[in-house]
Parts: sequence; C-alpha cells; structure tokens
Amino acid sequence: MIVLILEKASPSLRGEVSRWLFEVKSGVFIGRISALVREELWKLISEKLKQGSATLVYPINNEQGFDTQVLGKPSRTLKDIDGLLLTKVK
Repeated sequence: MIVLILEKASPSLRGEVSRWLFEVKSGVFIGRISALVREELWKLISEKLKQGSATLVYPINNEQGFDTQVLGKPSRTLKDIDGLLLTKVK
C-alpha cells in the first residue's frame, strides 16, 4: 500500500491522482498499485506540480518496511538518522 500527500496542488492534479488512488482526506491518497504505475504517477506529479509539494511513501524491503520520495518543500521534512526516517516539523 502507498500513501501520497499533496500540499497546495491544483484540483486538476488531485483529480488525476484520484483515478488511481483513494483520497481519504483533502490531499491525502492511499492505494495499492504496481511499482510501474507508482513510477508513472510520480512522473506525472513531478511534471504538473507547480508550487506545491508531494510526499510519497511506498513499501520496500528495508528495516522500516518503506521508503519515501519528496518533491517541493513539504510542511514536514523527513530526516534520515542512521538508516531510520524520522519526521521533522519546520
């Protein structure tokens, strides 16, 4: 399962993302998609995201069981400390 958080994104971009993922709260999307679809969706977001930000959390085989990708400047940043991701509020 993946989690995608869009901040300050256009309604049209949120609409495109909602074709693939379920929007549980404004700008927060979850779903189960293949790695290929995830990569293509991330490419679409990176092309259409203007001044907003995006954070993608997806499963991989590591200590925490997930990894992240970030575009823009989200309200919370992820900090890698000795291989563990922690959230830092600005």
